[in-house]
Amino acid sequence: MPFRAVIFDLDGTLLDTLDDLADSMNAALAGLGFPQHEVQCYRAFVGDGMRVLAERVLPEAEQSDDLIQACIDAMQDEYEQRWCAKSMPYSGINELLSELETRGIVMAVLSNKPDSFTRKVVEHFFAHADFRKIQGALPDVPRKPDPAGARSFALELDIECTDWLYVGDTDTDMKTACAAEMFPVGVTWGFRDAGELSKFGARELIDSPVELLRLLG
Repeated sequence: MPFRAVIFDLDGTLLDTLDDLADSMNAALAGLGFPQHEVQCYRAFVGDGMRVLAERVLPEAEQSDDLIQACIDAMQDEYEQRWCAKSMPYSGINELLSELETRGIVMAVLSNKPDSFTRKVVEHFFAHADFRKIQGALPDVPRKPDPAGARSFALELDIECTDWLYVGDTDTDMKTACAAEMFPVGVTWGFRDAGELSKFGARELIDSPVELLRLLG
């Protein structure tokens, strides 16, 4: 049976947001008096939500609930100021989205980025795209890799989970796809490497956005 719908991750899949995320967290760390990290380190830090990001960047010996929350709050303030300073769609993404829309493929975005930022970012960079559902991290919905968010998309849009491609760039995305019984597609242009994607369940790896089309027949 051909696939009818696609869920996309956001950071590292549709958008290259690494510099803005790194710059924002480094500014937050500097404000709290902690060492900063090289931008490339954030490839491994991001992807699992804001709290996990804060835990990964703070010195382990210094961590407490109050400090982690202070880091999260500072990061959000900094990111509010620079979320579109350097971020941009990966090459070929806009063309892919247009072609999927032409083919009548249902499209959605599911991210562990806070929901308000997810919506703001998608609406800014992809105002032309017909995403039927856009969702970031919400307090009452478990974050990826829990499959609850992905499954809710399928239920709301009345499309069986097995009819979805799930496209992402991290182990978290591959785990989510597998748990939701969707078809996991790993992108190699994002924040993690092909080995990690394959290890955690990717059934296809693609090196450019246009390659997704071959999975649609």
